[in-house]
Amino acid sequence: MRSDSFDDLDRQLAHTLQINPRAPFSRIAAVLGVSDQTVARRYTRLRSSGTLHVRGLTDPYLHASAPWFLRVRCAPIAATSIADALARRDDTAWVRLTSGGTEIVCMVTSHTGTSESLLLDLLPRTPRVEGVTAHYLLRTFSRGLHRMIADHSGLTPDQIRSLQPDDTMHISRPRALDDLDRLLLQALADDGRTGLAELVAITRWSRDAVRRRLTELTQSGTLYFDIDVDHRLFPAIAAWTVLWLSVEPAALDIVGNALAGHSEVAYAAATTGPTNIYASVACSNAPALYDYLTCKIAPLPGIRHLETGPVLRNIKSNR
Repeated sequence: MRSDSFDDLDRQLAHTLQINPRAPFSRIAAVLGVSDQTVARRYTRLRSSGTLHVRGLTDPYLHASAPWFLRVRCAPIAATSIADALARRDDTAWVRLTSGGTEIVCMVTSHTGTSESLLLDLLPRTPRVEGVTAHYLLRTFSRGLHRMIADHSGLTPDQIRSLQPDDTMHISRPRALDDLDRLLLQALADDGRTGLAELVAITRWSRDAVRRRLTELTQSGTLYFDIDVDHRLFPAIAAWTVLWLSVEPAALDIVGNALAGHSEVAYAAATTGPTNIYASVACSNAPALYDYLTCKIAPLPGIRHLETGPVLRNIKSNR
């Protein structure tokens, strides 16, 4: 879809699903002041075109294996084909072509052991690959486009309050996951708005049991929802750059939390490796990126080294 085919209602719908990913269309329609049919039609159009996708994600540390960030340096002539091959793998969450087409950055999320073949076997032997570095995710400081979408959607504070989820309890330790839980989580990973009737059919639980289990999983932090958004839906945040920072250990938490508070930062995480903070930032143009680096990054303590990689193409989104 072209960027000029989106309007304010599309952007507001994206924000509503960020606030309350499984909110009924009737509730969204009431808050936005349109009909249920209009919301359903808009969501179907955005979902089917790949512009908007709600996903149910699980805490990666539950699997005793957090994601890895990979930096794959390769010859420009082969970069696109290698990136496309990575995007076709089930164990890659997202794939980006950066640095003028000389580097691929991706996240590997498999917990089945297939990531080992990707890290240690396949890539180094791939023609035109000149080097691979792997960075284990240690801690996430900021996740997703939440603040950026909120700043550009046009929803009022009253509308935002009306959309907040109803569940407020917190469960620190849910019961252990079983095979039926995994079926439930897989369905929500494919589509975070999978309907209750379909979840009942998948698990063979009652409707009340599915509702209770969803509440347990979300309130404990085991399950959380995020949205993938085509950046063209929000033109003001369409220019992306990845940052790799080398930070002194004593300043790691300070820098990570500072990045999480910057309006330009969509995602920031501490990792292993010589560059120990990864961040994804959006600036409107090159001068704005320069201002961000010199005015917000430069004053932070303990930064020894900084690398920047403008995103040339987003090959695969978080789906």
